[in-house]
Amino acid sequence: MKKLPIGISDFRKVIKDNNYFVDKSLFIQELINSNAEVSLIPRPRRFGKTLNISMLQYFFEVGEDNGYLFEDLSISKTEEFKTHLNKYPVIFLSFKDIKNSSFEDTIEGIKDLISNEYERVYNSIIKTASKREKIIIESIINLTASKKSYENSLKLLSKLLYQKHNKEVIILIDEYDTPIHTSYLNNYYNEMIEFMRNLLSGAFKDNSYLFKGVITGILRVSRESIFSGLNNIATYSILDYEYSDKFGFTIDETKKILADFNLSDKYEIVSKLYNGYKIGDDIIFNPWSIINFIGDKKHRPLPYWANTSSNDLVKYLIQISSMDFKKSLEIWLKGGSVKRELDSNVVFNELEKNEKNIYSLLFFSGYLKCLNKELKDETYYCNLAIPNQEVYYIFRKIISNWLNEGFKIDRLKHLLDTLVSGDIESFEELFSEIILETLSFYDVNKKNEEAVYHAFLLGILIHLTDYEVISNQEAGLGRVDIILLHKEDKNRLAIIMELKRINTFRERTKEQALENALKQIEEKKYEVEVKKRGYKNILKMAVVFDGKRVWVKQ
Repeated sequence: MKKLPIGISDFRKVIKDNNYFVDKSLFIQELINSNAEVSLIPRPRRFGKTLNISMLQYFFEVGEDNGYLFEDLSISKTEEFKTHLNKYPVIFLSFKDIKNSSFEDTIEGIKDLISNEYERVYNSIIKTASKREKIIIESIINLTASKKSYENSLKLLSKLLYQKHNKEVIILIDEYDTPIHTSYLNNYYNEMIEFMRNLLSGAFKDNSYLFKGVITGILRVSRESIFSGLNNIATYSILDYEYSDKFGFTIDETKKILADFNLSDKYEIVSKLYNGYKIGDDIIFNPWSIINFIGDKKHRPLPYWANTSSNDLVKYLIQISSMDFKKSLEIWLKGGSVKRELDSNVVFNELEKNEKNIYSLLFFSGYLKCLNKELKDETYYCNLAIPNQEVYYIFRKIISNWLNEGFKIDRLKHLLDTLVSGDIESFEELFSEIILETLSFYDVNKKNEEAVYHAFLLGILIHLTDYEVISNQEAGLGRVDIILLHKEDKNRLAIIMELKRINTFRERTKEQALENALKQIEEKKYEVEVKKRGYKNILKMAVVFDGKRVWVKQ
């Protein structure tokens, strides 16, 4: 039985070492026959992007004899195999490991990649280079070239390779947006965008030495910020039909790999855990999770994809999001969907201003799926939902981490015990301590204060697995903030919570705010909904906050 290539993204190594390979070689044929000169193909992380790009390199690289790598694959039976195999000079850069916290270190990492690529083809380019070009080549390899020289380095390398081989080049850029994501989280986004814009423009804009270009990443970063002026680039996102079955595993591919490892009886399990993605018309499984599930000796249904990343960006986006987004999060965690407009051009520096970008980023990154899409006025609208149990785990974990960063799980249990038992005095004391310790992880201000407290409480209450948590639903004569109902025992305490920020114009003191919150529960008759469900033992409580101070009253 063949080995599983877990963590191996070098195509030649996968084939030579007799690893199991899900045949995606017709990606080559589709690319060759595409009308696009440059193709940007965004896909979620760990969906086989680097392995596919590596396959392109070994197929096209001039001067190699790599036919044996493809002899058992579908591409070997095509006309394109005969006419294009090992016919083109290739430039290949992968940014997947460029994740530095400073702009300077990031640039050094990219310079090193470019230097290595020049060094790899040095013997091919040095003889035909001019005297001036030789000086630039040496300075790039020695890491002493100017920033401008590095920004123009891919166009120059294209020219030098064309002069040597008299054949247009293929430029492969893998995970181009990894340093951009990192720059956004580490506050050097503008500098990073400027460098990447110049580098990619140099490689692809008006490059007469180019045959094909392929760029992979997770997202398409807005044309205005990075792809400005590149009129020859075509984007094929997960909403499109091109290359729809070339990244990730289709249903048939998933069933075949399970059968090949005598695990056909596990299909329903992996479908529930790792299915749920749709690219074009194809249902796609998460390939990383499938391979790791099969490779696990006990075939445990673990969140393998979830554990490949810190999910820092997603966590940050949820923290800064509005109350409307946090309501969406609550709906997703309950298994529902939310209809939203999607934009494939994500503008990072507008994430905090336009939540359409947050929904779009989560969708194109693989954290949400589109149940059905509607194209209206050249804009896609999708019913967004959590794709599978693995991603559900990620959202739950992010919420739990907010809490665990500030206090131990035993304190959380103690806090919840005081709440459901009706010990409001102890609940107020514990909750106040936790707020002071944990809310330092939030940007609490008057604009988002209520949203943060609501999300924070929901994050706590999600640990009450025996309780139904109702939030922002119609009850009585209004919309109640939070209701807690025990799922099985209707004699247990039912809790109605009204959250309120002190309004300095209407309420001068916390006592006034607490009374007004309790008064609202009575006036809006929230208890009607609770009694209708058969609960008679009802606790009505007000939670009032001002900055990091919080008070509770029943």
